[in-house]
Amino acid sequence: MVEQSEINYYRIAEAISYIKQNFKDQPNLDEIAEKVHLSPFHFQKLFTEWVGVSPKKFLQYISVEYAKQILKNQEISLFDTAYETGLSGTGRLHDLFVKIEGMTPGEYKNDGQNLSINYSFAESTFGKILVASTSKGICHMVFVDNETKAFRNLAQQFPKAKFNQVVDKIQQNALFIFTKDWRKLDQVKLHLKGTDFQLKVWDTLLKIPKGGLTSYGTIANYIEKPKASRAVGTAIGNNPVAFLIPCHRVIQSTGVFGQYHWGSTRKTVMIGWEAAKTNQN
Repeated sequence: MVEQSEINYYRIAEAISYIKQNFKDQPNLDEIAEKVHLSPFHFQKLFTEWVGVSPKKFLQYISVEYAKQILKNQEISLFDTAYETGLSGTGRLHDLFVKIEGMTPGEYKNDGQNLSINYSFAESTFGKILVASTSKGICHMVFVDNETKAFRNLAQQFPKAKFNQVVDKIQQNALFIFTKDWRKLDQVKLHLKGTDFQLKVWDTLLKIPKGGLTSYGTIANYIEKPKASRAVGTAIGNNPVAFLIPCHRVIQSTGVFGQYHWGSTRKTVMIGWEAAKTNQN
């Protein structure tokens, strides 16, 4: 059974996709509402409840010019705030104290042998999610359109692991990011399978502030691999933990949002939603 929150997400996603494709024509409220089969009144109400701002204001947040301005303002100082300083009150994702623990060489090489992995499906602001955890933390969190295919992909990552379809406290704590004040959440621990380079890139993504954007080149410079933008892009594309590791905040230096592992429309929705939430503060 499809949850109402999921229906609302897809309605908003469809509207934003239309806005993105027709941005230069500045579509009005009536035109957008018609595309999602709602009256202008109900569409405006749903959109504002979901995003926190009007469709007109949201359109500003997903424009290329807005993104370029964010890059210009934050490109240099983006990572200046020390990661170790803890809560800063700025709404940064790493205020959650998200910590990455790489799997041991043995765990990495033996395809998850002796690992017990709990997994479950849940609804989120941006669609259905598959979240999986070991005893040490979240090892996998992805947006899904097909549950069977999503679990098959998870099992391929850890072919020798034992899987249990059960919700645990580690999963629940991670999913609270969609429903609670980030500053009041417990530490979120991640237990990830990745190369040293991938783990370094993923850890760097945690330093991008909520509502902030950066480029692939800036990430490469920060990790002192200025010529590795393409490798950085590949590592970002292989991010196994959606949203908690905010790869959606990395865009092209031109301000174009670019592709996203879980769909470019979803990336646009997430960027605009975060921008709206940040500008409310």
